[in-house]
Amino acid sequence: MKKFILALAAMVLTAGLISAQDMAQATELAKNGNDALGAQNYTEALNYFQQALDMATQLEGDEAAALVEQCKGIIPNIALEIAKDLIKDKKYEEAASKIDEVKKIAEEYEVFDVYDTADKFLPQIWKMKANDAFSIKDYAAAVESFEKAYAIDTTDAKTAITIGQLYSQLGNNEKALEALQHAAWNGQEAQAKKLMSNVFLKEAQAALKGNKLAECINAAKKVNEIAENANAYKLMASASQKLGKTSQAIESYEKYLELNPSAQDANGIYFTIAALYQGQKNKAKAIEFYKKVANDAKYGASAKQQITALSK
Repeated sequence: MKKFILALAAMVLTAGLISAQDMAQATELAKNGNDALGAQNYTEALNYFQQALDMATQLEGDEAAALVEQCKGIIPNIALEIAKDLIKDKKYEEAASKIDEVKKIAEEYEVFDVYDTADKFLPQIWKMKANDAFSIKDYAAAVESFEKAYAIDTTDAKTAITIGQLYSQLGNNEKALEALQHAAWNGQEAQAKKLMSNVFLKEAQAALKGNKLAECINAAKKVNEIAENANAYKLMASASQKLGKTSQAIESYEKYLELNPSAQDANGIYFTIAALYQGQKNKAKAIEFYKKVANDAKYGASAKQQITALSK
């Protein structure tokens, strides 16, 4: 019985010696990590602190517990520095992956300030990548990265505006309008509506050029639903005139001149309106509008002839 007790005591003593050796080794690893950190060798520092954490976790006692907490506090910070270096080197995909890793570690170790910092970095990474693509006019790549940034923070109205502008540049009006609507919902209503109006105006212009007259009129109406626009009325008037919708053409031309009375083509529009009224056999209105250009160098002679003919 005495021999058994002596043997048991020896085992306890040996275990204590092993534990002390392990603690010393774990502490040395943490010291090496601290030295590497001071030299800004972040990958090496992270490796040392991770080893120290793994070893200290297996040990008992206050000293080991304190080392565990120290390692948990510093590891997310080191990982964040590695991510920052990747950003500086424009390795955006790797940086985004590392930021995700930082967030996971910081949440697990309850280092919430690092988690919050990393969380804010993530959309910025994609914006930086997008801006690099934009600088070389690779709009497709730029909008793809801006979309990733916006997916992280769907309240970022300015990014939504940029996405809308890029999709418009790429000719994808459906996507452009979707992004601009999001911007309007998130506090950029005035700017978003202005850009949405431009998208519809471009649609109307393209439709008129392609002789898609009904589409032109519909797109122009959408422009004016957002805010009345002289050019939209002019496009609508041209399309209506080609479709033989004389009254609608006259109304739209008059609205164009009302909104843009000093337009360079004003006299040409007055002459057109007069001719349209004449086509409707509305002599009084035709004469009224012909008189507006009676002294014009280009249209005056023809206008006077029509006034004379209509006055008989």
